[in-house]
Order: sequence, then structure tokens, then C-alpha cells
Amino acid sequence: MSAGVSVDEFRATFSSVPAPVSVVTALRDGKPFGTTVSSFCSLSAEPPLVLVALELTSNTLAVVRETRRFGLNVLSATQDQISQTFAGKGEHKFESIAWREVHGLPRIEDATGWLACEVDDELPGGDHVIVTGLVVACEHTDLPPLVYHRRTYWTPGAV
Repeated sequence: MSAGVSVDEFRATFSSVPAPVSVVTALRDGKPFGTTVSSFCSLSAEPPLVLVALELTSNTLAVVRETRRFGLNVLSATQDQISQTFAGKGEHKFESIAWREVHGLPRIEDATGWLACEVDDELPGGDHVIVTGLVVACEHTDLPPLVYHRRTYWTPGAV
């Protein structure tokens, strides 16, 4: 890394920062796309904006750029396998999970939260693109979230 910090040390440091586990989804010609992200946060309440970081090589990013829309599925505590499935590459990620189309976007069943977004802006972010989205619809449940911390999954309140 040109800043004098090793990639391993950088990753180790950020592994101690708990992050919600989410799947960004998009739909093109009736075909769903998705990828797991840990870089996601609310940005603004008025207007309601979120930001996500997507890898430059992501097929999902290509669809988001084309359609200018994305869904954000905040996974619940029992969905660690979904997180792992969507962290990989491939075209068959949606075959083994329950999902439905809502607002023209894939919504993963039993996620603790879901947001439908229209792309507001894109910013360069090293090997990622930071995408800001205007939230046009959202829902939440009382299911506990899935959190990634110290390279493992965790649920708040779990001992």
C-alpha cells in the first residue's frame, strides 16, 4: 500500500470494527444480481440517502450502473449462508434462496431490513466505487441483524 500501511495490517485493524452484513441486489431483464457488502451506511435523513461500496469488477455494479437502481438487503442473524453465497462469483446465487421482486428489485426474504434505492451519485474509492442511493422505499423487521466482526459472524445480544 502506498501509504506505508500493509494490506494485512489494514484488514486486521478493520476486522475489529463491527459491520452490518448486507446484500446489494439489482435486476436486469428479469434476471437478479447480487453481492455481499460490509461497507454500507446511512448518509442523510433529508433527503434519505445511503452509501455502499461495490468492487470495480462486480457484475452487480455493472447492472446498478446500467439500471440506476439497487436494493439493499440487511441480513438477519440466521442468514450467514446467504452472505457467503453472495460473497462469491457466479450467476446462480439466487437459485437456493427465497426472494421476491419488490419495487422492481430483488428483495431477500427474512432480511431484517430492506431499502429500494435510485442511484444518486458515484465516487471513486480505490478498488471500489462508492455509490450513493436515494431511498425510495424501505421496510424493517424485529429480526436481529447479522454482523461481521473479527472475521466471523455475530449477532448483537448473543453470548
